[in-house]
Formats: sequence, C-alpha cells, structure tokens
Amino acid sequence: MSQSLLKEFFKYTSLNITGMVGLSCYILADTYFVSKGLGSTGLAALNLAIPVFSFIHGSGLMLGMGGATWYSIFRGQQAYDKCDRVFTNMFFLAIVFSFCFLLTGLFLSDVLTLILGADAKTAGMTRIYLKVLLLFSPAFMMNDLLTCFVRNDQNPRLAMMAMLIGSLSNITLDYIFIFPLHLGILGAVLATGAAPLIGMLILSPHFLQKRNGFHIRGEMPDRKVILSSLSLGFSSLVTEVSSGIVIIVFNIIILGLAGNVGIASYGVIANLSLVVIAIYTGMAQGMQPLVSQAYGKGDRSCTFRLLRYGLTSVLLLSAAIYGILFGFAEPIVRIFNSEGNALLQEIAVPGMKLYFLAVPFAGINILLSLFFTSTDQAVPAQAISISRGFALIIPSALLLARIQGMNGVWLSFPLTELLVLFMGAFFLLPTGKRPSS
Repeated sequence: MSQSLLKEFFKYTSLNITGMVGLSCYILADTYFVSKGLGSTGLAALNLAIPVFSFIHGSGLMLGMGGATWYSIFRGQQAYDKCDRVFTNMFFLAIVFSFCFLLTGLFLSDVLTLILGADAKTAGMTRIYLKVLLLFSPAFMMNDLLTCFVRNDQNPRLAMMAMLIGSLSNITLDYIFIFPLHLGILGAVLATGAAPLIGMLILSPHFLQKRNGFHIRGEMPDRKVILSSLSLGFSSLVTEVSSGIVIIVFNIIILGLAGNVGIASYGVIANLSLVVIAIYTGMAQGMQPLVSQAYGKGDRSCTFRLLRYGLTSVLLLSAAIYGILFGFAEPIVRIFNSEGNALLQEIAVPGMKLYFLAVPFAGINILLSLFFTSTDQAVPAQAISISRGFALIIPSALLLARIQGMNGVWLSFPLTELLVLFMGAFFLLPTGKRPSS
C-alpha cells in the first residue's frame, strides 16, 4: 500500500512539476533574450512591466478558475443548461475586462509607465511593452478562460499541451523578433502576445471535434452566476496580483538604493524565482488530488503520509536547488548580464545567495497552503497565501532596506517565509492531533 501510494505521489507530482516549470519559462525567456539584445536597460523596463502582466493573467484566471469550477459542479449534476450559462457569463465578463485593458493601453500607458516607477532612461521601452501587452489582453483573457474550461471538460492533456506549446512558441519568437528581425523590446512583447494566440489554436480541436460540453447562449448576463463565479476565482487573482504588487514595491525600493542596475539585478533574481516557485507549486498541485481523495475517504493515515512525502521531497529539492544557486551564482548571473556590467554582477550574485535562503521555507509554505485547501481548511490556507503574498513581505522589505540596504531587500524574502512557516506549523499541529472538521 505504501509503495503504491509513493508511486502515485511521484507520478502526479513529477508530471505537474514538469508542466509548471515549462510555463514559468514564459517570462524567463523574455528575461534572457532581452538581456542579450537590450542589456540592463531592457531588463529594467521588462521588470517594471511584469506587474501589469500579472494583473491581466490574474483576471483571466479569476474568470477561468471560478467559472470552470461551477461548470464541473453543474456537469456532475447533469445541469447542462447551467453549464452553458456559466460559460456564457464568463465569456461576457472576459470581453468587458478586455475592453477595459484595451482602453488603458490606448490612452493611459504613459501614466501607467510613470506610476510603475520608470525613469527617463527606461520610460520609452516600458511604455512600448505596456501598450502592446495591454492591446493583447483579449488574447490572454480568452486563452486563460478556454484553458480552464477545456481542462475541466475532461481534456486536461490538451489544456496542458496548449500551455506548454504556447510557452515554447514565446521562447522561439523571442529569439526571432529580437535578433534576426531586430525589433528590440517590441519583439519581446510581440512574442509574449503571440503565445496565447497559439495556445488557443492548440485548443481548437476540442471545439472542431465538438467535444466541448459548454456553449455560448444568447441570453442576458446573470448577476448571481457572475458573483458566485468571481467569488470562487478571486483567490487566483489575489495570488497573481500580490506577486505584481511585491515586484512594484521592490522596484521602487531598489531604484532608490541602486538605480536601474539594481532593478535589472532584481529582474534576474525575480525571474529565476518564478522557476523555483513553479517547482514547489507543481509538487503541491500534483499531490492535491491524492490528498483530497484520502481526506474524502476519511483516511487520515494516508492523508498525513502524503504530507510527509511532500515535506521530505521539498527539503531534498531545496538542498539541491540552493546548492546549485549558491555554487553557480556568478555564472548564472553572467548568462543574463550580456553587457558584462560589473555592478550588476556585484549586486546580483550576493543577492541571489541571500534571497534564495528562503527556498525550503517557501516550499513548505506552498505545500501547507495546498494541503489545508485539500482538506477543507480554508482559513489557514488563505492566511498563509495572504501573509506570504504581500501582508508580511512588503513591511519586511521596507524595514530591512532601511536597516541593511540592498542586503535587507534580499533578506526580506527568507524572513517572510520563515515567519509564515511558524504560522503554518501553528495551524498544522491541531490538525495532526484530531480529525479535521
């Protein structure tokens, strides 16, 4: 039984880790090719624009995850008219959100550039990236919506293929647009914008073969359906937006401490962090169905055995990840430092070693948050997500930056994750002593 459970654990988690790492390369590809083609100024501009991407993507996930969850519930009840109704309402909302983003891109990109902290040197590139990114918002919104619904429409393999191929196309187009075609920052954002279009193309057989169980109906928006779907999907928006808020705050702090080179250094570290966090997220999401199934059966022994597998795996992975990042920090930074900027190396190399001290704590926190969600304990799951998302890390960064400068900025991440770990342990202890309610 234990061997079979362990085998299932590794099967689910390894597939999800692979998929999530592939998706995390979406922005990392921009980071690499922009650094090669446009140097530290391009890197700084890209990092300033990332929060807007987080908000667009988070909005799409809010509609997709919230709507697709209700779709699965109604499908299980064989209430197929309600399935169509929820998709129709989410499709309508996606159009409304896209229209708002389009207007922002057309008329407010200059203002948004200033709000995000761009200076005279980075404003031009940042403005171009933001404007084009916002003009592609309908593609991002629809791709997120359709991916979530197709996955819940019993076609998760196609949904995963669409995400991975979209990410790979972004990497390929980044190279083509920035180097052979010499399109600069415009090429980087065009490659990013093309990815969801390709993703939707991959999803199209689901509709051409008429396998879809959801359709657009000619009816007025239903306020109750909209509010209930947004309520379910709101956590997805919070997760995405909080990362964007943290990046904005860090950019403002670092700009005052180390200028644009400091922002470029943080851009390298923040985008490497996307990959690291994706590994832990993939593991947590992979074990989630197994934990929920065991919890549903009332098998506490199996539930906590899976948690032990997860925690052990996190610690082993963290040792390997930090060993690589610590031992190869200098050559890793050099990959993104195409100009050979000595100051960027000087800031980013020690920064990476300090920042990624957080990896074991972050991994455990991500795992615990999904564990609490899987066992119907919403309050501790939300407390962990909000605390590590922005509630603790922003004041930690402001305080430590004042005391320790750039070192304080880097250390705010491990300090936050350590504090959240104590909170998670506090919530977990009573869970392990008695059956969860």
